[in-house]
Amino acid sequence: MLKLYSYFRSSASFRVRIVLNLKQLSYETVPIHLIKNGGEQHDPDYLALNPSGVVPSLEHNGKVLTQSNAICEYLNELHPEPALLPTDIVERAWVRSVCNLVAGDIHPLNNLRVLTYLTQSLEQDETQRKNWYQHWIKQGFDALEGLLSQKAGNYCWDNTITLADAFVIPQIWNANRFKCSMTDYPLLRRIYNNAMQLSAFQQAAPEVQPDTE
Repeated sequence: MLKLYSYFRSSASFRVRIVLNLKQLSYETVPIHLIKNGGEQHDPDYLALNPSGVVPSLEHNGKVLTQSNAICEYLNELHPEPALLPTDIVERAWVRSVCNLVAGDIHPLNNLRVLTYLTQSLEQDETQRKNWYQHWIKQGFDALEGLLSQKAGNYCWDNTITLADAFVIPQIWNANRFKCSMTDYPLLRRIYNNAMQLSAFQQAAPEVQPDTE
């Protein structure tokens, strides 16, 4: 049994849920609420599993894996079909570059820890925090749209679902939640609309998780 420690609105958890669904793997969701009770990710029992105090974490056969990139790669190797990386070494690196652009360049600037710091330590109000979020989304999406223009079809990599889609779709979902303009990103809009017609993505969405609010 796979056990996913997850928060319904976490885009990193969203990525892993997509991959689990694409691989048609059954898993148990263990909700870790990032806001209630001072943030359940800070609980000593959870920190013993994941010292970083973030989600997701994946428990499998008594072992715990952390970091969504590593977890998604692990699942892709554990269950090779359907393959979520191209066979060609250059194309495989390109897909990983899309994943890293999202997970390394965009998401860290706008995750809950950063937004909380802006509010509590720098005393920014809601408007300032929203402006911060939208500024970094624009920079990241400008780069992402340009990168995708090299390869995109119905999905990030031509007409085949890859790990890139599992990373891009949650980031767009978050951008929509924060009312970021998507006018300048026709490729991102197309990929999002196509992917969200698939059950693996629909069932991974935050609004249908057992801990959703």
